Amino acid sequence: MQRSTNDVWVGLFVLLGGASILFLAMQAANLLNLSFQSTYRIEARFDNIGGLKPKAAVKSSGVVVGRVESITFDDKTFQARVSLAMESRYRFPKDSSVKILTSGLLGDQYIGIEAGADDKNLAAGDLITTTQSAIVLENLIGQFIYNKSAEGASPGTEKK
Repeated sequence: MQRSTNDVWVGLFVLLGGASILFLAMQAANLLNLSFQSTYRIEARFDNIGGLKPKAAVKSSGVVVGRVESITFDDKTFQARVSLAMESRYRFPKDSSVKILTSGLLGDQYIGIEAGADDKNLAAGDLITTTQSAIVLENLIGQFIYNKSAEGASPGTEKK
């Protein structure tokens, strides 16, 4: 009788530990959102979203104010259409701008929103027109190499 009671407690402890590890893994992978705040949806269009993924954070001054809800391709404008679910307690002016940023040098990408100065606030269904696409590291390196090779090939720099 004593042994079966101990087995039950050990089993419950193992299940609780497994559930805790699963919860932490989901949080770390940004797959679990436990915000129970009501949201409103706005859209932004970008030429290049880089590695931005759904459920990525939308931050203002380092504070998470929303999440990326979905990413689709608009075949008429040939741009990525990003739908943002913003928490209702945070309101931003209509002339706010968004840009895709990276956490650290090679970290996850997120959207940064900078407040504008308009008197009217963004409402559900609005489109943010002032956007800045992701900076792709490979493009920067290629541009740097191209500029360095162009400097070395200029006619005034030949050695005699």
